[in-house]
Amino acid sequence: MVENKSNIALLLGDPAGIGPELVSKLLNDDITEKANIVVIGEKQVFESGNSITGFSHQLDIVENFDQIDFNKSNKFFLDISKGKNHNYKLAEPSKESGESVLEALDLALTLAKEKKIDAINFAPMNKTSLKLGGNKHSDELQLMAEKLEVNSFCCEFNVIDNFWTARVTSHIPIKEVAQHIIKENIMKPIKLINEVMELNGVKKPRIAVQALNPHAEFGTEEKDEIIPAIEEAKKLGYNVDGPLPCDTSFVVAYKNKNHDCMVGMYHDALQSGLKAFGFDRGVTVQGGLTVPVTTTAHGSAFAIAGKNEANIDPILNSFKIALSMSKNKKIKINS
Repeated sequence: MVENKSNIALLLGDPAGIGPELVSKLLNDDITEKANIVVIGEKQVFESGNSITGFSHQLDIVENFDQIDFNKSNKFFLDISKGKNHNYKLAEPSKESGESVLEALDLALTLAKEKKIDAINFAPMNKTSLKLGGNKHSDELQLMAEKLEVNSFCCEFNVIDNFWTARVTSHIPIKEVAQHIIKENIMKPIKLINEVMELNGVKKPRIAVQALNPHAEFGTEEKDEIIPAIEEAKKLGYNVDGPLPCDTSFVVAYKNKNHDCMVGMYHDALQSGLKAFGFDRGVTVQGGLTVPVTTTAHGSAFAIAGKNEANIDPILNSFKIALSMSKNKKIKINS
């Protein structure tokens, strides 16, 4: 095994979406020579992605990780199909698609727990398929945290152009948001985004914190909870600024390059600005897990599945982050 290379599990995503063709495109990029790669999925699904892109990837096929020898090659395909060769219909969610994705993800997480995999990079999944396939969690992060036995705070980060965002609350009704805006909850994503960005190579990141209320003044949460959290973070040595009103926060923090990242109070306050500025380049990082896990910020894009129109940039950027984080984590552990 080449010691200075990270072992990265690369998952095909939903078989009915653009995932297989994105993986095919990614494997054609030179960046993949910088890691040891294990593509996990069904052989027939992988081949369907190659048939869409026109690329031919002759990966060594194995049915067990222990058959892999990275001294012979840096790319392997770990086939989970067990001969079933299911024909997935493009652009349609299904129980079978969800089961395939969950099986591949479960195997990748198991290998991560066994220290055989240093990072996981997955092509977009489909939430409907995942639910049909048996996922009982509201999102993939909760599923992964349970599998990896992580009980500490986890948070989904979204990234465009190396600008990162984290949120205090995520997939909850807007009427419930205010009750969660307390100092302790605000401190958690501030600390985590600082830790993860430093793992990605950004030293002492400049952290902006959004307000909750319009103009940061029509309510009490800023005075009672958000400002005290910012002041405590500063005392602990974090480079924090705010609270920034939501309606101008992306102009100040991202467009004007005043900050490296931003912590927001609720889902859409961050996602609306992020997607307006760079939905076609977005990356999602699953923060707080024991292993770096990255993917695209977009979904399975059924509307263009099979048309070879999928933009490689998001999955390429997500792979780069997985590679960077895993390399820096190995250095940190060995230092």
